[in-house]
Amino acid sequence: MRRRLPLLFPLMVLPAVFILAGAGLPEAGPVPDAKPATAETQTAPVTEKAKEPEATSTDGQPVEPTAAEDVPKPETKPVPPATDAAPEEPEAGKSESGTKKPGEPDAAKQDTKSEAPASGEAAPTDKPAEPKTTTPAAELVITPEEPAAYAQCLTDLKTLGATFSEKPRIDDGQGCGIDKPISVSEILPGIKLAPDATLRCEAALELARWTKEAVLPAARVAMSEDGALKSINQASSYICRLRNNASTGKISEHARGNAIDIASFTFKNGETIAIQPRDEDGTLSGAFQRAVTATGCLYFETVLDPGSDEAHENHLHFDVLQRRGNYRYCR
Repeated sequence: MRRRLPLLFPLMVLPAVFILAGAGLPEAGPVPDAKPATAETQTAPVTEKAKEPEATSTDGQPVEPTAAEDVPKPETKPVPPATDAAPEEPEAGKSESGTKKPGEPDAAKQDTKSEAPASGEAAPTDKPAEPKTTTPAAELVITPEEPAAYAQCLTDLKTLGATFSEKPRIDDGQGCGIDKPISVSEILPGIKLAPDATLRCEAALELARWTKEAVLPAARVAMSEDGALKSINQASSYICRLRNNASTGKISEHARGNAIDIASFTFKNGETIAIQPRDEDGTLSGAFQRAVTATGCLYFETVLDPGSDEAHENHLHFDVLQRRGNYRYCR
């Protein structure tokens, strides 16, 4: 048994050699798994979209897509703003970085200037709104003078020694006007009414009576050192406007020729007593003003002095507006 083993060994080995010689390696061996990337170098995997099979024609050639929607389109990027567009202004009081610079004035407090008009263009002008009266339309008329009463008024005014002239009828619309106006230059002989006042005869007559019977007696007592009264200075007689020069309200008695505003009195030596708040004035000038103001209510239906309101701080307002029951308004 021991002697046959060497002979059988080659016979057993030879078939194995022939089998191994005919065997070959596979064309493609197994692919090892990819090594996982580290945290520093790991990138998002790029996945390729599976390629769709190309369409072919009947002759076996690929066919190009004809419809626009078959071709994938890239996303449209937003269009940047035009380069000539004005940049967005920062908020008032802030710099472009959003914070106010030290010492920089607040934009909200800076005065804004209107743009200058182009060459050849007229600058815009704001036309003031016309006054609107609340006086009933039925009262916005010029009251005609009664011939007999008017003639008597002229006679009385001449008797007192006033210097005046008759003027044509005034009609300025909206109830403003005087049927038979007169222009007075001297209210009494030697006493000017400066400047000349345009009034109805009735208002002028009451002014002359007040001057003779109230102003001159008070002046002789309080202003004797200043000499005779030479001028009564008026601030307003006839003028078409509303009361207190307001934009809305009732028509003024000045617009009817019924009112006059007295601003001051001038005496022979040049001394002028101006109308002003004098309720607490202890001088003779203050006493003179208070005396002529109080007596004014004996001749005029309305008397407003500096104590009545701010609109009359520098003059006396007298008018002959007739009220029910002969009521008089004196303040």
